[in-house]
Amino acid sequence: MRMTRRQFLVSTAAAVACTTLPANAGTTGIGGPAFGSTWRAVLPDESRSAAVLKLVASVVAEINQAMSPYQQQSELSAFNRAETLDWQGCSRPLANVAAHALEMSRFTDGAFDPTIGPLVNRFGFGPIHGDRVHPEDLSVSASGLRKRVPGLTLDLCGIAKGYALDRIIEGLPAAGVETALFELGGEVRTLGHHPDGRSWQVGIERPDAEPGVMERIVAPGPLALATSGTGRQNISLGGGGVSHLIDPRSGRPVDALPASVSVLDSAAMRADALATALMVMGMERGAAFAETHSIPALFVRFEKGRSQEIMTGGFDAYVTA
Repeated sequence: MRMTRRQFLVSTAAAVACTTLPANAGTTGIGGPAFGSTWRAVLPDESRSAAVLKLVASVVAEINQAMSPYQQQSELSAFNRAETLDWQGCSRPLANVAAHALEMSRFTDGAFDPTIGPLVNRFGFGPIHGDRVHPEDLSVSASGLRKRVPGLTLDLCGIAKGYALDRIIEGLPAAGVETALFELGGEVRTLGHHPDGRSWQVGIERPDAEPGVMERIVAPGPLALATSGTGRQNISLGGGGVSHLIDPRSGRPVDALPASVSVLDSAAMRADALATALMVMGMERGAAFAETHSIPALFVRFEKGRSQEIMTGGFDAYVTA
C-alpha cells in the first residue's frame, strides 16, 4: 500500500500538489517535517528563520495533540474511543475545526464528510475504526463534542492541515516576518510580495507526471491554494487501482484516473475541504458546483495522453503560465 495525502499525520507529501517554485536570489528557503509530510518556507533572508522554526513547531505540536488520529493520547483519539453520548470537553482548536468540518459537509451536500474515517479504513487508508454514521450524528459546541449514536468517530484529515497553515500564516507577523511563501504538505499560502516586488508564484503539478512537472503556475496573492488529487495516490489491486478518496454517498472510492482539483480561498482550511469535496464530486459535477458557488477552481484530468482542464469562478485570473 502506498501512503497517501489522506493519511494526515503519517503520510509522505502529496503526489499531486501545489508546490513552491525554487527560491531565487535574494531569498532563503527553510523547511522540515510536519504531520508526516513536510513544510517549506521562502523568506527574504535568514534573520527570522529561528523564529519561523519555533512558530511551526508550536503549531504542529498543538494540532497533533488536538487532532491526530495516529496519536493515541490526542483529543480526537480520546473522543473516538469514548462510548459516552454525553458532551465531552475539548480544546477550542478542535471544536473550531470540527464545526467548520460540519459546515463544509452541509455546504457540499455530504461530499465532504468528517465521519468517513471507518469507511476510508476499510479500503486500506487511515487508522480510524468505528461504525459508519453520518455528520448529523455529531454535535459541536464552542468547547465540546457529542456523539448522538454509539460508534461515531471523527476524521479531520481533509481540513486540519489547512487550519494549521492558516495558523502559521497568522503567526508570521508576530515572528517578525512580513513577506513569505509557505507550503505545508502541498498546500500554499503567501504573505506580502516577493522581495523583488513581484507577486509570489506557485506551481500546480500535473496529476499524471513526476513531481516537478507543472500543469499551471498561479499567483494566488492573499488567497490559499489547496490541491486534492488521485493518480499516484492509490493502492494497486491487480492491474487496476483504488483511489484514496472515498465518496461518502456511494461508499466507494472515486475513479483513480489521474486527476486533480485546485481551489483558491481566503482560508486554507476551507480550500482544503473544498478541494477534497470537489474531487469527490468528479470533474463535471464538481465544476458545475464550483461555478454555481463562484469557487475559483482548476479541474485537471489526464486522459488519452493529454490534460483536460476546466476553470471556474475566475480561477483563470490568477494563472500566470
